Amino acid sequence: MSAAALRADVEALAAMTRDSAGAGERLAADHGARRLRDIGAADVHLQHFPFQTTFAHAQGPHFAAGAVAALAGSRLLAGAALASFELDYTGRSQWLRRHLPAREGTNVIGRLPATGRRSRTLVLVAHHDAARTGLMWDPRLLRAGDRAAAKSGRRMSLALLPELAMAATVLGGRRAGSPAATVLAVATALLADQARSPTVPGANDNASGVAGVLDLTARLASDRAPGLEVVVLLCGCEESGMGGMGAWMDSEGGGLDPDSTLVLGLDTVGSGEPVVLEAEGGLWPVRYRGEDVAMAERAAAEAGAPLRRWRLGAWTDPVLARIGGLPALSILSVRDGGFPEYHRPGDTPERVDYACLQTCVQAAEAIARRHAG
Repeated sequence: MSAAALRADVEALAAMTRDSAGAGERLAADHGARRLRDIGAADVHLQHFPFQTTFAHAQGPHFAAGAVAALAGSRLLAGAALASFELDYTGRSQWLRRHLPAREGTNVIGRLPATGRRSRTLVLVAHHDAARTGLMWDPRLLRAGDRAAAKSGRRMSLALLPELAMAATVLGGRRAGSPAATVLAVATALLADQARSPTVPGANDNASGVAGVLDLTARLASDRAPGLEVVVLLCGCEESGMGGMGAWMDSEGGGLDPDSTLVLGLDTVGSGEPVVLEAEGGLWPVRYRGEDVAMAERAAAEAGAPLRRWRLGAWTDPVLARIGGLPALSILSVRDGGFPEYHRPGDTPERVDYACLQTCVQAAEAIARRHAG
């Protein structure tokens, strides 16, 4: 595919209001399904699943419980709220979501069957929904963390302050008191604002990733690696908490052989500097396997598309595959330690760094072919 085709996919998706578990997400899924059929993928179909429209519905009760614990000086309640939040934030266990109101999310799944006997499986992942905006995404609130990450390659948790407030209550009991409760109350209010804010165009996050996966699928379809089966998964509800990836892991991903499978994700790949995640999540991060990250670095460098190691303070879909026991890699891109116009109305196609997007696809193709052997 050409740079023009990449741009066309980004523009087409950014023109849709791709709300998680909403009508726009279904439109994006239909677009992805048509494009996969055009490329020549087989067994292209939609997968529907129940999930929330925003992560605020799950995070809000945790922060509210933490505020009550801080005011009451309850170490036990604060510890339970913190532990449950960390489990939900990383995707290790999202028990609360099973009891919350949900709408219908949509995944797109397609395949390039192996030529000859299948010996390897590659799962290409990108989410097609877009985030809601809100005051919490004001660049002034993110600037300090971005600056530190630009130097260290480690982006601290985007929920760091409420996490620390809950941890302070666990350690200090009533001594944490009003300051911790205030932080958690403000965090809860910001979540409420996010829940009623509009959905952004999401050109970089993550129309760029979907365009990249479609481009890579076309490359692999035109030059097939013997024995490699390619599964293409365009996920819904990533922005509201990795709902689509979780549904796919429950239905199909959990049955794949970890000895012959690699899950490879592209997310926000039009920001400037390509990176590969070595860990992601909150205070208790999930770590990717060192041998997989090293393989990605070698393959990408040899292809002239080097990747920098990065620690993300949020989540991407491949982390659920890693938690499920599958080798996984997540490729992103950053600029000045963060993502330009992150979850803001300004995340539009003209701000996407298409040269970076092409470099990320080049790196991903090198990793895919290295996995194929």
